[in-house]
Amino acid sequence: MFLSRLKLPVIVLALLLALTGCGNNQPEGQGSAAAKPTPSASAAGSASAEATASPEASPASAAEEHRIVSTTVAITQILDKLEVDLVGIPTSAKTLPERYEGVTRVGNPMSPDLELVKSLKPTDVLSVTTLQYELEPVFEAAKIDATFLDLTSLAQMQEEITKLGEKFGKQEQAAELVGGYDAKLSEIQAAVAGKKTPTVLILLGVPGSYLVATEHSYIGDLVRLLGGVNIVQGEKVEFLASNTEYLQKSNPDVILRAAHGMPEEVVKMFDEEFKKNDIWKHFGAVQNGRVYDLEEALFGTTANIAADEAMEALLPMLYP
Repeated sequence: MFLSRLKLPVIVLALLLALTGCGNNQPEGQGSAAAKPTPSASAAGSASAEATASPEASPASAAEEHRIVSTTVAITQILDKLEVDLVGIPTSAKTLPERYEGVTRVGNPMSPDLELVKSLKPTDVLSVTTLQYELEPVFEAAKIDATFLDLTSLAQMQEEITKLGEKFGKQEQAAELVGGYDAKLSEIQAAVAGKKTPTVLILLGVPGSYLVATEHSYIGDLVRLLGGVNIVQGEKVEFLASNTEYLQKSNPDVILRAAHGMPEEVVKMFDEEFKKNDIWKHFGAVQNGRVYDLEEALFGTTANIAADEAMEALLPMLYP
């Protein structure tokens, strides 16, 4: 075998820096001590006692009781779209939604400050399954009950959005968000119907190394949804170590390069690799100028709210 399977722990370790780099953060929104009341609860005014007793007010009252800590950017962005308040957000170099201005930063996605998280007295601590192997025992040791959301594909993200909407009383917002992705996907699939199916190699780069993404990765899932065929088939994991000779034999029509962690540095790494390693010159995709660098903001290691924009961006790469 020219492609060696990577067990989950190894994959997670290889992607830790990438996930940190994909985190957005320059918090904006509420205070760090408690979540704001929802608009519906605030509107209750002097009738608050009656609203509390009313069966119709129960969902709103329950929503107020949630003290949610989001430890990744993708989750934070989703919750903003759902209009859910937070008491904790991830630390990152990027900008989070204005809703969370002033909210306590709890550390980067793969190593949150557990004492700080506990001090916020959260009812819900949210992370992603990509980090579950590493973080679950850490959270358990700290007696923090964390929930890991599956954002490894568009469909999984849509399912998680629906669940979050139900849990936090934001079903309408969740339905609108999920429906928007369905509409965009249907539009794009109709546009590519009948066109020649491209074969695709996806490289995921982090500082110092790169992996091959299978169709079980988020970017691989988007390629599959748009009709592309990943040259790596029959695997169950998201990422694999690579051998350029094996990859060249597959001769993909398109090569997608996703840079994470320190994108500019990783793009330079890719450029050096493609110049110095002579074998890349024999790839049809290189010869035909069909090598594309994916924008980090759109193509994360997990699904995110920019999925519709990512599909739009992929379209001309797969079907020029």
